[in-house]
Amino acid sequence: MDALRKQASKLRDQVAKQQQAVIKQFSASGYEHSDVMVIDELELQRHQHLEKLYRSTRSGKDFQRELVKAAEAFTAIGYKHIEAGTKLSEECCKYGVENASDEILAKAASIYGDARKHVEKEQEDFTRLLFSQILEPLRAMIIGAPLEDARHLAQRYSRMRQEAETQAAEVSRRQARVRESPIPENVTKLHAAEGRMQELKANMAVLGKEASAALAAVESQQQRLTFQRLVAMVEGERTYHERVAAILHQIEAEMVSDKQRRESAPPAVPSNLMSDKTKYFLAEAMHGFEASSDKELSLAIGDYVVVRKVSPSGWSEGECRGRNGWFPSAYVERRQRLPNTDGTPDFY
Repeated sequence: MDALRKQASKLRDQVAKQQQAVIKQFSASGYEHSDVMVIDELELQRHQHLEKLYRSTRSGKDFQRELVKAAEAFTAIGYKHIEAGTKLSEECCKYGVENASDEILAKAASIYGDARKHVEKEQEDFTRLLFSQILEPLRAMIIGAPLEDARHLAQRYSRMRQEAETQAAEVSRRQARVRESPIPENVTKLHAAEGRMQELKANMAVLGKEASAALAAVESQQQRLTFQRLVAMVEGERTYHERVAAILHQIEAEMVSDKQRRESAPPAVPSNLMSDKTKYFLAEAMHGFEASSDKELSLAIGDYVVVRKVSPSGWSEGECRGRNGWFPSAYVERRQRLPNTDGTPDFY
């Protein structure tokens, strides 16, 4: 009966060990957490350091994957942006050509269509930067051999440590057996268990140092590369937005300036509408005016102008220093009315 109880107890211990082994094998971290001192304090510190490095590199790898996902999404959006912007540019230029009579809107559409090409060029450059400086380097490190090799070393050490923990328990049991029954068979099994334990200790010392050095090197490289790629992405995005903002600012300035120039331009008065009774008068320039086209007349303060036409739009046409052109009516003041075009005098 006692033999059956011992056998049943032994089977329960074996089942428990197998369950623990399965749980450890499929643990989420890939590196088993344990605060048990298997050999000595130095080995426990090495184990804890390895666990920290393993979790750090796993966290770094997950962060790199998130950066890759974001860069892939930005790239996909960028290509759609380029496609839509190119189509809009073509339509704007087409409208500007086909509706030249609508001067203000057609000109604005042409300006925007031409500048839009430069915006898409900046988007293309930014998309190319994301691929070459973010996606490719990070992908290479995520699936790279150094990281995987270092993590495999750590996993091997973890499994060896679990084996050593089991072997230490086996040595304790053998020692108890020898104390209970110091027969040659039990002594031999104890020596074998202790020999295996010594072998595991030696292997763990070598493998632990190797795994620690490999993971530390990978962690350093991982953090350095990830930081560099993150900075490159920020700089690339900043440069892209700054350049696009400069292009859009220039577009807006050109569109508004062209509209204002066209709205404030002197009216074109057909010659057949000029009356024979048009009255001329002499005026003095009270403000300087700089002509911006051949149709306009530059004035300096104190110039005398022969005004021949006053338009309700706020512009006047006249002659000064042998040149003809339009100028703002508010820039001059009347001084004397000149003879009418029919020759009869008419003074102010």
